[in-house]
Amino acid sequence: MKKILGFMLLCSLSIAAAQAAVQGREVSYQANGVTLKGYIAYDDSFKGRRPAVLVVHEWWGHNDYARHRADMLAKLGYTALAVDMYGDGHQAHHPDEAGKFATEVSTNMPMAKARFEAGMNLLRKEKTVDAAKMAAIGYCFGGGVVLNMARLGEDLRGVASFHGSLGTDSPARPGKIKARIISFSGEADPMINAESVAAFRHEMDNAGANYRVVTYPGAQHAFTNPAADELGTKFKLPLAYNAEADKDSWQQATVFLREVFAK
Repeated sequence: MKKILGFMLLCSLSIAAAQAAVQGREVSYQANGVTLKGYIAYDDSFKGRRPAVLVVHEWWGHNDYARHRADMLAKLGYTALAVDMYGDGHQAHHPDEAGKFATEVSTNMPMAKARFEAGMNLLRKEKTVDAAKMAAIGYCFGGGVVLNMARLGEDLRGVASFHGSLGTDSPARPGKIKARIISFSGEADPMINAESVAAFRHEMDNAGANYRVVTYPGAQHAFTNPAADELGTKFKLPLAYNAEADKDSWQQATVFLREVFAK
């Protein structure tokens, strides 16, 4: 009996140790006098410095979903920062509020750039980070943010946009984009229609960008978020989770990050 109990205790400790491998902590940082509240995650079972990835939230703001994606990146061996683009950790609880927050940032590119770069600077100071290797991923509003940061020529190895806005009032200039780009969109997403995808391809071709566009038949907006069905029903929005598209886009993004950081 003692041997059995000892074995069970050892198993429990092993499981606890494995679960404790991902370390996450809340962080506060500044951009132009505004306090931003983010979340950093890394896996302490990986030794030494490693690439870093910024995660930009949906239009709902910095929430548990963004942190969950940061934890997923940590498990892949990266240090991830779920950023705060709204300031003071603001979260929206209604589409009207979310739209107001998102519009304030997306229509003020100097502010958006400053807040994004504040996250980059915070990551560069992390002892687990190889400052020469940085990328960014974003969801919905955040997908549009990371694409705009690529358009502005931010020093990123790659950006991945998941059901993010593809349009812009300031198309990328030839040779400006440094990052490799991959975007994932749903073909049944009325917010990112076929015309938007075609215009994005045209813009990227003209800019000479290294990019790839992936679309999923039948997938609607927010297809990576398991809460999309509930939110869509609650607010009567064209949102829906798509497990197949979620899984495939994450797998492709995983390969994409591995490739951009290999050089």
